[in-house]
Amino acid sequence: MPGRVSDNLLHDASSNLETLIFCSQTLRSKVQRDFEELPSEAFRPLRDSLYALLRKFNKGPPKVRTQIGIGIAALAVHVSIEDWGDGGIVNWISNEMRTHSEFVPGLLELLTVLPEEAFSYKIAARPDRRRQFEKELASSAENAFSLLSICLIFNELKEQVLEAFSSWLRLSRGISASTLASHPLVLEALACLNSEQHVEASVNVVSELMHYTTTDDSGGVSAQLPLIHVLVPHVMGLKRLLRDSSKDIEDVKAIARLFADMGDSYVELIASGSKESMLIVHALLEVASHPDYDISSMTYNFWHHLQMNLTRRESYLSFGSDALVEEEMKRRLQIFRAPFELLVSLAGSRVEYQEDYHDLSEEDHKDFKHVRYAVSDVLVAATEVLGGEATLKILYMKLVEAVGHCSTNEGKWQPVEATLYFIQAISKSISLHEVEMLPQIMALLPKLPHQPQLLQTVCATIGAYSKWISSSPVEHPILPPLVEILTRGMSTSEEAATAATIAFKYICEDCRKQFCGSLDSLFHIYHIAISGEGGYKVSADDSIHLVEALSVVITELPPEHAGKALKLLSLPAVTPLQEIVNQGGATLHQIPARQLTLHIDRLACIFRNVHLPEVVADEVQRLWPLCKTIFDHRAWDMRTMESLCRACKYAVRTSGKYMGTTIGAMLEEIQALYQQHNQSCFLYLSSEVIKIFGSDASCASYLRNLILILFSHTAKLLQTIQEFTYRPDIADDCYLLASRCIRYCPDIFVPSSIFSALIDCAMIGVTIQHRDACRSILTFLSDAFDLANCAKGERYRGIIDAVVLPRGATLTRILIASLTGALPSSRVEEVSYVLLALTRSYGVRVLGWAKGSISLIPSAALTEEECSNFLKTLAEAASGSDSSFTNMLEELSDVCRRNKLVQDIVQGALRPFDLHFAAVS
Repeated sequence: MPGRVSDNLLHDASSNLETLIFCSQTLRSKVQRDFEELPSEAFRPLRDSLYALLRKFNKGPPKVRTQIGIGIAALAVHVSIEDWGDGGIVNWISNEMRTHSEFVPGLLELLTVLPEEAFSYKIAARPDRRRQFEKELASSAENAFSLLSICLIFNELKEQVLEAFSSWLRLSRGISASTLASHPLVLEALACLNSEQHVEASVNVVSELMHYTTTDDSGGVSAQLPLIHVLVPHVMGLKRLLRDSSKDIEDVKAIARLFADMGDSYVELIASGSKESMLIVHALLEVASHPDYDISSMTYNFWHHLQMNLTRRESYLSFGSDALVEEEMKRRLQIFRAPFELLVSLAGSRVEYQEDYHDLSEEDHKDFKHVRYAVSDVLVAATEVLGGEATLKILYMKLVEAVGHCSTNEGKWQPVEATLYFIQAISKSISLHEVEMLPQIMALLPKLPHQPQLLQTVCATIGAYSKWISSSPVEHPILPPLVEILTRGMSTSEEAATAATIAFKYICEDCRKQFCGSLDSLFHIYHIAISGEGGYKVSADDSIHLVEALSVVITELPPEHAGKALKLLSLPAVTPLQEIVNQGGATLHQIPARQLTLHIDRLACIFRNVHLPEVVADEVQRLWPLCKTIFDHRAWDMRTMESLCRACKYAVRTSGKYMGTTIGAMLEEIQALYQQHNQSCFLYLSSEVIKIFGSDASCASYLRNLILILFSHTAKLLQTIQEFTYRPDIADDCYLLASRCIRYCPDIFVPSSIFSALIDCAMIGVTIQHRDACRSILTFLSDAFDLANCAKGERYRGIIDAVVLPRGATLTRILIASLTGALPSSRVEEVSYVLLALTRSYGVRVLGWAKGSISLIPSAALTEEECSNFLKTLAEAASGSDSSFTNMLEELSDVCRRNKLVQDIVQGALRPFDLHFAAVS
């Protein structure tokens, strides 16, 4: 109905532009998605109507004409050559062009969109028909080229002709280089590169031609050298235009893109270092040096690809022996040294802060950060070629120069900051034993101005070189002044404080042994920063970095000192929590969650990073009464419980078997509270307990009781798909816990009565749309089936069989329904693996179950051949051959989702939401 109304309005001469655009889009969409609903005899009237519209809008409006063209192209995807007639759509266009030359503009539009639609998944065609259509078009490419060549006589249509040609080049296969090198369309595109008109269209053609010369279908670079020898000189002739100020900036961008595409296409040839290839490299350096970032950045991919080609041994395998490989690699790296050195020199100005940086919008700030990341990535690539020390030397000289100008040029700090930013970026490439430049750089840092952005980068640089600082010679006492810089950063600005606290963490991690004797000064910094006194601008989130920093230093202390230090470290978190608890249950119940989680998260950080099991276990036991009180009074509060469970998780992970009686009290607490408050984080904490204690036979009774209570309660909560959808976090954490049980304590879990209940529950909830919950359920199912099929799980096979076999047909049907539309297409790979795991375990039984399910789908949605191919793939997987399993299931999914009507038919036949327990007596 919408299609018929749209068609009528498009034919109506009184329709305005907005109506025409809307109706053309609607009609195009209907042809793409719903053509299959029409009776076969409707094809020709529909084609004639669309063609009449194409003729009507032959000279505009362009948006309407394009939509009509896409609609006709979509029709051609649906309909075979035989049904279309006239030898297929390209021959049909050819006949129409020859007999109705006045309609060439509209037919050119159709010819342009036709190859693009060959790859469109918006069209609800079966995969085999889409592949067939692609082959049909590919075989018609030379015919299309001939048509387009004829159209060159229409000077006003030249841009359209070139755009259509570039579109068809993506489908061309096996056309010889000599044919293309002298083809009128190629020659016209090359001629237009130097014209004032059609630059963009000609650039698109030449780019496609260069990509074509590197494809396997074309025979590759060696077979396409005659065409390459025509293309490259023409492109190189445009180099002068890159700096032509009279040239339109959009044309310059198009030409720059052409150079970048040339570099990307022929990077392997360029990497040989020949004289000809170095001319291309110098042209790309010209692009890279352009003042417009949008232009210069077009070359960044090329430099990355060139670096990889130069530095990876795989690029030199044809040279044979290791000696020859080393010799050739050395030769090439030497040749490309100068271009990469120039690239390093060019980079600095790109990342300098603007004078009006603070006045820029938030979006501009994001763009500036993006530019910095992109440029630093290129610098890292250059470092791979030049070596860390060589790059550092270039940057050091620039830094010294910038510092000199900074002191004499009214404090212009931006070049200093930009150079330090790069020095920070290449830190991983610098040897820990570098002694020439880094000591001088570190000595410079305390002397730099205290400008906030500069100080932020100084702090980040200190953090980046923390490993080098830890290994620097004792005769260079650089650590104290650097720590002083970090404390200054914490009191300068919020951004500088963030960089300083992160750097402080890295410094403490890598210099922990040096700091062991300086704990008093570290605690002084820590307490001032945490308390907010002394002008420090450390946020609550950044304070975690300081907690982490001191935690790793405490780990280096002997146990008798570590316990005392740990109490001091936790004191700023424990004291306010204890004060809140001391005010009574009413206060604890009413206080905002943030006032609790702020301190609990610091305890979690301590428990995670102080790697002294006995010391942490003692601290956890000491703090357990405090934690229990918070559990008891705030169990209704999800945020507080998540924070507290996370702290307990890290305590369990670090302390392990040293938890003693505390772990028992903790388990009793969470299993009681879970039944009252349904907080998913209790399941999350239990997963960690299972991981640590699951294989400990002495804990078996504790754990058996734990999982029985938790899973039994969860099964009561999740009895319908609606309840799964309402509680996705519980579903997610429940099945994460169940998978942990399969891995760490199958002896307790699999024989229990709860195992079958969880399989039933999974059958209800597997079609949940929540991504993480769905994945957890699918993982649990595949883990269960994999366990049944592995040597370790042989003793559980009988138990698993007793659960799975009565449910097998229903489960298989639910999985097939999930593949074919009950779950999003992004879940297909995971569902496929569950079905594969089931097939590996139960072989021909699954084939029988699947046959019963697939036979329910009407042939209008799934043909007999498509059903047969699916069952054949399952049979191959059952016999141990599953190489094409995922691809076949993706194709089944594609067929059954090709439009909404088909998807509804399939889901209506399989009825996944009505099954679940139907097959279980």
